[in-house]
Amino acid sequence: MRIAVIGRPNVGKSTLVNRLIGEERVIANDQPGTTRDSILVPFERDGRRFTLIDTAGVRRRARVEDTIERASVAKTLQAIDEAHVVILVLDAHETVAEQDASVLGIALERGRALIIAVNKWDGIADEQREAIRNQLDLRLDFVPFAPVHFISARHGTGVGELVHATVRAYEAAMREMPTRELTRALEHAITMHQPPLVRGRRIKLRYAHQGGRNPPRVVIHGNQTASVPGAYTRYLTNVFRKTFDLFATPVVIEYRTDQNPYDRRTAGKRSGRPRRGRERR
Repeated sequence: MRIAVIGRPNVGKSTLVNRLIGEERVIANDQPGTTRDSILVPFERDGRRFTLIDTAGVRRRARVEDTIERASVAKTLQAIDEAHVVILVLDAHETVAEQDASVLGIALERGRALIIAVNKWDGIADEQREAIRNQLDLRLDFVPFAPVHFISARHGTGVGELVHATVRAYEAAMREMPTRELTRALEHAITMHQPPLVRGRRIKLRYAHQGGRNPPRVVIHGNQTASVPGAYTRYLTNVFRKTFDLFATPVVIEYRTDQNPYDRRTAGKRSGRPRRGRERR
């Protein structure tokens, strides 16, 4: 299992990596930018093998000036591509910045399972914690499936729960979903809430099968699928997420319109490109 630990400089990424592996293998320093290269750290925990990727902090574009800094950012993006699960580390003492949302959006586009770790939580006064939670809900509302863990990497508070969530996210991202069970879930969803009418005809969704993993991809066959509204796609996403416990991972739904053999306009022609719908909310 490959885990990318990402975030801005000096939020405690290297300290978290050291806490996870139980020894100080990565230099942790209060000086921002201590880690310039992505560092691969293999370790075992509870009989399971992990590879942690400690990345350079992603700064605002205006501050990405020198060649080394640009290379560091590129390696962070490469780490996201290579990971199964991405942990975004935030500093509880700072507001959620544009670059936090930006790098999280990149991980979402890559289809990676996402977990948010709010570090240095032990230093936050009780009366401030609710305001921080509200800010997180507001700024990161485009990834509502991503669980938020409040931790102290230095003291270990909440880190055990973070590991369990990471394993669960990996298992969800790599889960196999049999065609029969996917189709049964689709049929149940349609029974509870039918697709809308399009020019007087009901959209028909016939069956579903798995089209990929990391992220889980569900391919749905039917007719008029190009007209399925986004709201209905989000509804189906939530159904599949609940049915198959797709924890902390984006879900991609891909529609394919079946060819009508009695339609002379389409006879002998291949159907058009599949239409994808990735969860946003």
